[in-house]
Amino acid sequence: MFLSVSPACMRMLVAVAVTCATALGQQPAAPVPGSSTSRPTSKTVVKATSPDAGVVADGVYRNRFFGFAYKLPYGWVDRTDRMQDDSEPGKSQVLLAVFEHPPEASADTINSAVVLAAESADSYPGLKSAAQYFGPLTELTTSKGFKAVNEPHESTVGTKTVLRADFKREMGSLTMYQSSLVILTKGYIASLTFIGDSEEDVEKLVSNLTFGSQTAPSTKRP
Repeated sequence: MFLSVSPACMRMLVAVAVTCATALGQQPAAPVPGSSTSRPTSKTVVKATSPDAGVVADGVYRNRFFGFAYKLPYGWVDRTDRMQDDSEPGKSQVLLAVFEHPPEASADTINSAVVLAAESADSYPGLKSAAQYFGPLTELTTSKGFKAVNEPHESTVGTKTVLRADFKREMGSLTMYQSSLVILTKGYIASLTFIGDSEEDVEKLVSNLTFGSQTAPSTKRP
């Protein structure tokens, strides 16, 4: 089933695509028409069961709403706050955005990155499963020069089964690899994107992700 998605509903998808460009040391592409880069002026109603932003403590990001934790690679740069400028409480938000090196610094190597984002399923009329979300996600990713390596398929992370798709982009002598994991729960979509310079690098980043009933510590994100 094809999802009809308005440009304004693709903020998190655009955020991931911009991250891909930034990871290469390039300037971000122009946003999709209708996807404002400023905060909305109208009041947004937050659902009672909206995702929490998560917390970072002892080098681990935890999110109780989605029930996952991510161990941050040592020495990586956190740019979550900068990427949250276009977030809309109750609708879309970047949960975590970390890079191996500062993305604003130009480089001739792939800058590995991890971007975790959340969106309300209400933004996608007719969305019934996580598999359907890969339609617009794949369309946008391939529009940025990526090619699909593996179509959406089930993948096991610990005791959790998620949907995953893999992509790559040739950049001269360099190749960027991207894997996106998607889960749909409690009326929200979590898209977990991992970027690296090899398939092995991406797998190592994915291996830092765990699912479980861990209780997030009280320490808030700075």
